[in-house]
Amino acid sequence: MNKLGSAIFSRLVIILPYAWLLFFFLIPFFIVFRISLSTTAIAQPPYEPVFALADGLSGIFAKIGQFSFANYVWLTEDALYMNAYLSSLWIAGVSTLVTLLIGYPIAYGMAQAPRTLRPTLLMLVILPFWTSFLIRVYAWIAILKPEGLLNQFLLGIGVIDQPLIIMNTNWAIYIGIVYSYLPFMVLPLYSALEKMDNTLIEAAQDLGCPQISAFWKITFPLSIPGVVAGCMLVFIPAVGEFVIPDLLGGSQTLMIGKTLWNEFNANRDWPVSAAVATILLLILVVPIVFFQNAQAKAEEQGR
Repeated sequence: MNKLGSAIFSRLVIILPYAWLLFFFLIPFFIVFRISLSTTAIAQPPYEPVFALADGLSGIFAKIGQFSFANYVWLTEDALYMNAYLSSLWIAGVSTLVTLLIGYPIAYGMAQAPRTLRPTLLMLVILPFWTSFLIRVYAWIAILKPEGLLNQFLLGIGVIDQPLIIMNTNWAIYIGIVYSYLPFMVLPLYSALEKMDNTLIEAAQDLGCPQISAFWKITFPLSIPGVVAGCMLVFIPAVGEFVIPDLLGGSQTLMIGKTLWNEFNANRDWPVSAAVATILLLILVVPIVFFQNAQAKAEEQGR
């Protein structure tokens, strides 16, 4: 009975991740992809599906020839969508780089701090999560607007003569993304650095290696898994970010999250919105899959 229970438990441990992936990724993706092949209609919901699940597999295969990729063709013909994708990738990439440059020293300092102090520092990193994300973004409006706290402070100490225009620019978006996603960079970096064996650094210094060289030859290579994890945790949600560009960036900000929102709600064009979301998902998922495969092959060769 114990062997049977352990066998069932081991199978459940394997099945549960795949079940999670099926119900919360593959099925929603299939629904969105199905809508992207549909045509816009004056109805509720506002599209006419090409096929229905009630048709069964045979009915779906019979209608494959009727599938229309006109919505995807439309995305390639309209420069708005391409510019939105490129702008989103650029803003997310710059924000991720800045977050890494700020988060790495923080994580390194936490890992080098006394062990009794590390839980307190870790709590300070996750403390912003105790407040609503939306409230924290609204707080930045009060800080960055022309009559906000930042300009009042700089004017008061005489650094500037007139208020800085930061709101409704890409600078405000960078600040909002870096602030909001900084804990997602710090935590995996801290996890990688905290597990590192400090005797390796001591051995390198005993052999005459300068401290900076020891960092780049030992510490940083060992922390690369944390760097990769942190960059993914920041870059992936930043590409599709909507709230920060909408509140801090203003109406002229071009990001794919805002474009998707406008198509879905303002234009009521669900098929085009679904096509935008599908391409965005492929842009993010495909490189991750290739990277994971390359990393797995590198680990096998290292063994």
